[in-house]
This record gives sequence, C-alpha cells and structure tokens, in this order.
Amino acid sequence: MEHKSKEFKIKSAGDAGTISGYFSTYDREPDAYGDIIAPGAFTDTIEKREASGHPFPLCWNHDLDQIIGKVDSIEDTDKGPLMTASFFDTPLAQEKREIVKSGVVYQFSFAYDVQDWEEVELEDGSKANELRKVDLFEVSIVPIPANQNAVMTEVKAGRRNSKSDVAILKQIRSLVDQLLEDEIEDTEETDSAKDQPKDNAEIEAKDQTVDNALKQKLLDAIKTDLEKEGI
Repeated sequence: MEHKSKEFKIKSAGDAGTISGYFSTYDREPDAYGDIIAPGAFTDTIEKREASGHPFPLCWNHDLDQIIGKVDSIEDTDKGPLMTASFFDTPLAQEKREIVKSGVVYQFSFAYDVQDWEEVELEDGSKANELRKVDLFEVSIVPIPANQNAVMTEVKAGRRNSKSDVAILKQIRSLVDQLLEDEIEDTEETDSAKDQPKDNAEIEAKDQTVDNALKQKLLDAIKTDLEKEGI
C-alpha cells in the first residue's frame, strides 16, 4: 500500500463540518516518488466503492486508528478527483477539524495500490512513472504530502452543538419561555399591590419588582443567545 498527497479547504455543512479538495491532480508534475497520475486512474475504484455503499474513510495522516470522517463524494474533474468529506461528531474528529481550520495543516494524501502503470517521458525529457489505474483505500489529511498540489479548496465549520446539545437547549428554551410567562404574571400581581396601604407588604412587593426586573433581563439575555443558535 502506498501514499500520495494534495491540498484543501473547510466548509460548514452538516452538524460536524465538511472538507473539500483535490487529493490528487493530473498536472503531469512528478510527486516526491517520481509518479504522475493519469486521468481516469481512479474511475474503476470510485465506481466500485460507490456501488458497495461503503464510503472511503477520511483519516488523519494515514493512521487507521484515527479515522475522523468519511468521503461523501468524489467528482473526477479535468484537474483531478475533487472530494468532499464530512467529519464525525467525535472529540478526535473535531480536534483535527480545528487544526485544519487554523490553516496549519492544509493538504491531502491517499493510500492506494497500483493496478497499472508505465514509465513515460515528459515534455522536458525527464522520466516519470505514470499510474494509469489505482485501487484507492483511504484519503488522509496530512502535514507533509508527496504531491504539493493536493490541496484543500474549502473547509466548512459545521454547527457548534451536537444533536444531544440541541435537545438540551430546546428544553432550556421551553423553560425560559415558561419563566418569562411566570414573571409577567408576577409583575401584574405586584402592580395590583400598588393600590394597597403602604406597609411591610408594599415594601416586599417593591423588592419583588426589582428582583423580577433583574430576572427578566437575565431571561431575555438567555433567550437572545438561544435564538442566535437557531433554537
């Protein structure tokens, strides 16, 4: 099994974020191993994997103990195979996504077996191994690629909250709405107490009005934050 590399970008679709980019190119520039990839080299392996219903894994630096997502689609363009993958909603995957978002790591590599190849002469007279058919195993995000042109094109951030977080926030939103209704009722009762004689009960009512005002501000602030999150 061999490895090759490319560059990319991060987007924000899906709950946990996605990433897009060319994990290989057909630019006829030999990589660190003296190889070039022929257009169509990935056609069979992509079609077989799509037919199987099992997506290619997205790994971190070819470590199969660090599978951080899955390849959702591969479009075989004139430039090379353009991939979009989604990160898993796990601590490990999200940690790696943050590293990618920082721009520190921005390239791809892929693991494969060669099915067909031939030595060819390039325009400048140099020799290269043209890989004409490969069996793709996985795509990795790597700090040091063999192909410097294998780059990310887009990185999406994804939502900050997991599905379980959203369920909890919806419960909080419901409680906030109920508390706001209760505070309105308390305020109406306090207003009615204004017509009563000035005694200890009235003083307590005024104190309650101040407390209610503070609670109202706090609840309004929480409600605003929840609305920003789309809850």
